Amino acid sequence: MASVGMQVPVCLVENGADGRMSVQQEALQILEQIQQPVVVVAVVGLYRTGKSYLMNRLAGKQTGFALGSTIESKTKGIWMWCVPHPNKPGHTLVLLDTEGLGDVDKGDSKHDTQIFSLAVLLSSTLVYNSRGTIDNRSVEELQYVTELAEYIKVKSSDKSGDDSEFVKFFPSFIWAVRDFTLERKIDGKDASEDEYLDFALKLKLGSSKKVEDYNLPRECIRKYFPSRKCFTFPFPTNPENVIYLETLALSDLAAAFLEVTERFCSFVFEQSPVKQLKDGYSVDGRVFGHLVKMYVDTISSGGIPCLENAVVAMAQIENEAAVKEGLEMYEGGMQQLRVYFPVYLKDINAEHERLNTLAVEIFMKRSFKDDQGQHLKALEEAVSKLFSSFLQQNEQTSVRFCQEILSGLSGPLRDKLQQGVYSTVGGYQLFSQDVEDIVVKYNCQTQGGVKAEEVLEEFLKQRKEESAVILHADETLGEKDREIWEERERGVLLEQEVRAGEERERLLEEKMEAERRSNEERVRLLLLKMEDDMQHQQQEAQRAMDAKLREQARLLQTGFDEKAAAMGREMAACVCIMCVCIMCVCVCVCVCRPGCCRRVSMRRLRRWGARWRRVCV
Repeated sequence: MASVGMQVPVCLVENGADGRMSVQQEALQILEQIQQPVVVVAVVGLYRTGKSYLMNRLAGKQTGFALGSTIESKTKGIWMWCVPHPNKPGHTLVLLDTEGLGDVDKGDSKHDTQIFSLAVLLSSTLVYNSRGTIDNRSVEELQYVTELAEYIKVKSSDKSGDDSEFVKFFPSFIWAVRDFTLERKIDGKDASEDEYLDFALKLKLGSSKKVEDYNLPRECIRKYFPSRKCFTFPFPTNPENVIYLETLALSDLAAAFLEVTERFCSFVFEQSPVKQLKDGYSVDGRVFGHLVKMYVDTISSGGIPCLENAVVAMAQIENEAAVKEGLEMYEGGMQQLRVYFPVYLKDINAEHERLNTLAVEIFMKRSFKDDQGQHLKALEEAVSKLFSSFLQQNEQTSVRFCQEILSGLSGPLRDKLQQGVYSTVGGYQLFSQDVEDIVVKYNCQTQGGVKAEEVLEEFLKQRKEESAVILHADETLGEKDREIWEERERGVLLEQEVRAGEERERLLEEKMEAERRSNEERVRLLLLKMEDDMQHQQQEAQRAMDAKLREQARLLQTGFDEKAAAMGREMAACVCIMCVCIMCVCVCVCVCRPGCCRRVSMRRLRRWGARWRRVCV
């Protein structure tokens, strides 16, 4: 599968002079070449906090993304660097470096929120880079997370502000704290980096406006990003050398800083998942490029990016491309066989079945959300049309081939007719013997070609008139003899007509049998894909449910019983069980919310007291 190793980053999303964002064609062309699954890591944070350095290290380089040495923000828009994944063969690591948030030159908080929202939408791992400590101020600086519900929708029908399903689609979250100088202690005890982050995100009890404002960003982070990790980086070097960070040798950097950087990179390489769409569809470079353009165009036009709409639009694009790709493979394979026409029907049927299976596999591999099967049906109809065309071409070639053989074999016969050889005494028996010899030689040379019997039938019919003239001109034969020879000739023609009819019937049966086997194989592949898709959906739903259960447990442990109970009701309201059987898909749904797709255990279902019923679709 195609991979791309870029030597330097390129601009993916550019900010225009009018403030509108646009996707750069050069970046899209690069992504179009990447046919591997992509792991997308995006970094966001306040400007001039050293985000670009971390991205360069993930790319395995000292330089690449621009580092600035002044108070001016260096990165504008979103820049992209695609490199082979160091830990996952067959995958591409896509690094996104975003422009700094809170840049005084822009003075536009809405634009910052759009950049932050894009990073969330595009990444499978989001790195938030800050400096100093994780105190109330640094949490408040992450205000953009509280506005995500206004800038992102899961479903087109969702009302603005509905964030109940963000957890299913949002990336994992890493908080990178730069220039950290404090001791990590909680209540006088040493704390890990992750414990330090959880402590900073701890909620306060109370219902005052001040407490609610304090809790809001923390609740959003906990709710949207249940998978969280923290790394605290000490100063990399002496303060006066920081401006030369990208040119310093590793030996000039603090050992503690290098140790944290190494752990950070290892964690990203090992734990960052492949970028996926709804229902667990893995994204490759080509699809990622479409996503970027779709989201950016929506935001630039004043719309709100919708995950469901993006999936539907991507499915349409990818399914049409999947049909085209499968059809091209099938047609290319049959064209190679066409060089050898005419071939036996069993050979063309066998090649059709093989190529049809490959075409369906190619389609299945690339397609997704073809819920009504319209694109698979389109592929099936197109393949069937091509198959009929190749069958017709093979038959036409067989007719020409058989006619050429008969023309060559019957040359001496035509010469004798012109010379009057058969007009002499005993000429009819001589003519009949020559015709029989032609038939024997013809059968040996055609060996059951797809149109051999039909062409021979036509040849014998054409000789009938000549035979009648010669028969009546042969004076050695009496009236009784002529009747016997005429009856014998009619029998030969009738027998040949029967064989030609049987040949046509056999061809039709073999074609129908080939189609039947192809249909069975297509159904088998479709069932496998359905089971695979269902498994992805169940895993996706299970991850979301587990994350909510973990957060619910944290709330209970910290005394937020009411919030935990509310989360329990939310989970109980959308529980369902999905199971796949051989002949149909049975979905057990809650009466209170049909159509939900989350899988939980029966014990947990009963504990939540959800009322449910079984329906088959």
